[in-house]
Amino acid sequence: MNILYHHRTRGRHVEGVHIRGIVHALRDLGHRVSVLSFPGADPEHEAPAHEPGKQGRLAAFIARLPGVLFELLELGYNIITVPRMARAIAAHEPALIYERYSLFLCATVWMARRRNIPLVLEINDSALVHRVRPLKLKSLARRIEGWCLRNATGLVFISSYFRDEAIKAHGDIAPSVISPNAADLARFDPARFDRQALRLARGLDQRIVCGHIGVFAHWHGVDGFVEAIAARLAEVPDLALVFVGDGKTLPAVRALVAGRGLADRVLLPGRVPHDEIASWIACMDYAVLPDSNLYGSPMKLFEFMGMGVAVVAPDYAPVAEVIGDGATGWLFPRGETAACVERVLELATREEERRRVGAAARSYIQRERQWRNNAEQLLSLVGERTVA
Repeated sequence: MNILYHHRTRGRHVEGVHIRGIVHALRDLGHRVSVLSFPGADPEHEAPAHEPGKQGRLAAFIARLPGVLFELLELGYNIITVPRMARAIAAHEPALIYERYSLFLCATVWMARRRNIPLVLEINDSALVHRVRPLKLKSLARRIEGWCLRNATGLVFISSYFRDEAIKAHGDIAPSVISPNAADLARFDPARFDRQALRLARGLDQRIVCGHIGVFAHWHGVDGFVEAIAARLAEVPDLALVFVGDGKTLPAVRALVAGRGLADRVLLPGRVPHDEIASWIACMDYAVLPDSNLYGSPMKLFEFMGMGVAVVAPDYAPVAEVIGDGATGWLFPRGETAACVERVLELATREEERRRVGAAARSYIQRERQWRNNAEQLLSLVGERTVA
């Protein structure tokens, strides 16, 4: 069937990975998928590591606007959406509209109802959760969100926590499925890589490697974890840490590593393109996620697990939905950095445990958490799976 995928993101970084994963999976199932993106965005082609000139400067300017003005622009995007969506519907005649939900955006749901086109919303954001940039028009955002969740044909939530909060706040919402993130096993396949050669080239030969990939932000806890484990690295002389990514806390982590003389034990390569991430995971024996949040489904979990690299992670509900402690990964009490450090140090000496759990993690992704699984889940909301 014809499917129209609509989103209001710039399609970069993690959201781009998710968009490409779903679109390609739907096409692999035999459906025709057209993507209607934010003007200037092209999520079907992976963005370069650095933001392009004019579009990047405009996005940065908008992001710095005062909260109310920024939110009014988000609300005003409905005016742009109506004619763009009307043209897309006329051109592609979709049997299904799939939209990545954005705050204040309700025009697509309204148009789908008027035209009697089934519409499924993918819920990755909400007015109900804690935000780094607090909402100024929170009451309005919640009312619009409730209307959208009640009037869509179906809903895809990334975690049970998200769905439970939505039901608690909005009552009788549309039928839904829980669909965490996933991994592309064609890309995240350890057999693609010469692990020994990569480790040798990156100064990790003969080391036990624990790694992390993601944004260096306070809520990910990398800075606190590195500070906590730095004083104890001498207990496991063969252990090396690799933290791939960039962000606000990276300079502080770099300073800490240099100040403690740990440059040979803690590797900080910075941000790398998404198509290079698997090669870094291939160097790792296991991974660590020092912190997360109550509702998110971290993409990195699935990519680590797809590569057969099990993760030490906090026991937030969305993480525990994916990781079975001692089965497909290892959990520690959320917010307890000392417990995280202890688990990482303990596992450095347990090679067989790392191998066993890593293999089980990859098997779980193969069975349940490839992008095809997500595509089949969303199609089940409209009674479709593959092309007849």
